[in-house]
Amino acid sequence: MLRRFKSGFGYAFAGLWIAWARGINFRVQILCTVLALALGWILGISSLEFIAVLFAITIVLAAETFNTALEELCDKFQPSHDPHIARIKDLAAAAVLLTSIGAGIIGIIIFVPYLWNILG
Repeated sequence: MLRRFKSGFGYAFAGLWIAWARGINFRVQILCTVLALALGWILGISSLEFIAVLFAITIVLAAETFNTALEELCDKFQPSHDPHIARIKDLAAAAVLLTSIGAGIIGIIIFVPYLWNILG
């Protein structure tokens, strides 16, 4: 049982590596993650604010990973251009965009007052 548990983690980390290696979007999102967490630490945001930022980051990274998985699946079964597959990919990308917009709004709500106090 422990072996299967360990294997599951191995597959999960392989998936993260695929997400990292497959495209620039995941790497940019990881960079944004590092910047947001560093800014939160520097500004001394509250624990609840930190949880909100971490939750938003997690949702965006998960959405991007699902998007990458769906693209891989679509490409496997339909390697040539197909309008239905294109719409599926566009919808998955829209999910990432929506989560990113939400994360951006959360970041603005949390970080702007801190920055305003420092700069204002």
